[in-house]
Amino acid sequence: MSRQPSSDLLSFSRALADETRQEIMRLICCRWRSVGELAEELRLSQPTISHHLAVLREADLVLVRPDGRQTFYSLNQGRVALCCGRLARRYAPEVGETGR
Repeated sequence: MSRQPSSDLLSFSRALADETRQEIMRLICCRWRSVGELAEELRLSQPTISHHLAVLREADLVLVRPDGRQTFYSLNQGRVALCCGRLARRYAPEVGETGR
């Protein structure tokens, strides 16, 4: 079952509403990282990182790669671009048309 664009935008906005999740997104952009690596980098507990990754997963903003006992995450850049485009079309349609 696919989600509606408005539902996608809501989960995308919720995911971005937290500074820790924004920092996780920055750290996993263009690179696969484990929960342990993220926890060490951000100086947060692994359960805290896992919670934030669950929110990002719900919004389909991360790609997941299991590898043995670890799971690695990378930013789903296509999804980020899609949601940003939808936000622009919904809330700034004139800017998108004129290129300003």
